[in-house]
Amino acid sequence: MESVIALVGRPNVGKSTLFNYLTRTRDALVADFPGLTRDRQYGRGKVGARPYIVVDTGGMGEDESGVYKGMHSQALQALDEADAVLFLVDARSGATAADVQLAGELRRLGKPVYLVANKIDGIDADSAISEFHELGLGEPRAIAAAHGRGVSRLMDVVLADLPARAGASALPDEAEGQIRVAVVGRPNVGKSTLVNRLLGEERVLVYDEPGTTRDSIFIPFERDGQPFTLIDTAGVRRRSRVSESVEKFSVIKTLQAIEAAHVVIMVVDAREAITDQDAHLVGHIIDAGRGLVLAVNKWDRLPEDQKRSVRRMLDVKLGFLDFARTHFISALHGTGVGLLFDSVRRAYAAATRELATPDLNHVLREAVNAHAPPITRGRRVKLRYAHQGGRNPPVIVVHGNQTERLPAAYKRYLTNTFRKAFDLAGTPVRLELRSGENPFEGRKNKLTPRQQAKRKRMMRHVKSNKR
Repeated sequence: MESVIALVGRPNVGKSTLFNYLTRTRDALVADFPGLTRDRQYGRGKVGARPYIVVDTGGMGEDESGVYKGMHSQALQALDEADAVLFLVDARSGATAADVQLAGELRRLGKPVYLVANKIDGIDADSAISEFHELGLGEPRAIAAAHGRGVSRLMDVVLADLPARAGASALPDEAEGQIRVAVVGRPNVGKSTLVNRLLGEERVLVYDEPGTTRDSIFIPFERDGQPFTLIDTAGVRRRSRVSESVEKFSVIKTLQAIEAAHVVIMVVDAREAITDQDAHLVGHIIDAGRGLVLAVNKWDRLPEDQKRSVRRMLDVKLGFLDFARTHFISALHGTGVGLLFDSVRRAYAAATRELATPDLNHVLREAVNAHAPPITRGRRVKLRYAHQGGRNPPVIVVHGNQTERLPAAYKRYLTNTFRKAFDLAGTPVRLELRSGENPFEGRKNKLTPRQQAKRKRMMRHVKSNKR
């Protein structure tokens, strides 16, 4: 499971700037679910030796009244979820009374806290950070988040300390070919009811096995001879409690469940509008490279005009999910639930499929012959050969020249062609383009002595003819 790193500090010390640099995006999942404010943002960290979850918080240490009271409360909840804390201070303004107060709170956490002095660009870093030793949190680490200066070194230190913690432990032992399935979605869309229905089908053998990380529950069961493991995103799935209709929703646990799964069943409520948060969560599933099945719940007894409206909303909000199978179900009555298993199996098979290099190159040639790459800067982009670069999700590596100039539309064309040719339904497909060296660059230095002598004779002959 991924470790969780929280960013805390006074307002305007650069937490969001560091968050954006660590996640390499400004499109991180925003936690605006009930009980969580928009001041907490969650994203996947990409700077460092391995992935992790970053939690950005609102400012702490200000007057704890009005809006700041809520921000402080949200930051405290982020600290409770975290494995490690980055405490940001402003190197230009020096240690303030609010910094001293926050340092005292953080020392009592009992968790690794790293003191990070931000905004060192353009100043004497050693002199600026010296006064922060008084905070009693060890050696301050100087960075300039806006330019990324010192950030990689900081994350190397932080991540090196985390593997020994409980949060980085392995998944439970599983049978060969076992498919891990996570059921995710917004609160009250029917996840609990669907989990009960999935576990309660006929010919299902079920037993409880507590997960090893953060109270996550891994429930192995079997259906028609196929072993599955259901990953409970709520973390309270005991057999005696599965009938609870309202689960506590945790963004952290959901992100970790997605990471641990092979295939994710995304549940949306047909009786509610498809929200931006649904789209954000689906985007995170795709970004994680997980197989995906969309379950539109509470479909029974819905008027026909409302059904048409829901289908239109799905096309508008989730139109990018054309690779995933959509099921219209009733978890309460069991309608359509059994069909989910077939889609899960197909998505898993597609995500883990081995793609033979000769077959990939045949499909690539056919695609190029049918629709040639565009001409850029007077030269046509050439795509020479392809091979598989990874599975779960499938990664297809295409080599050629000027591949970095290939338009997004042509990349989609190639991706869709490979998907159709190899029946890769239900899983994201990642296309990696690589350009080789210019074969003419430095060619003179690569000639053999015999070739160089021949070239000199030819040049002398050309000059003599000119005379």
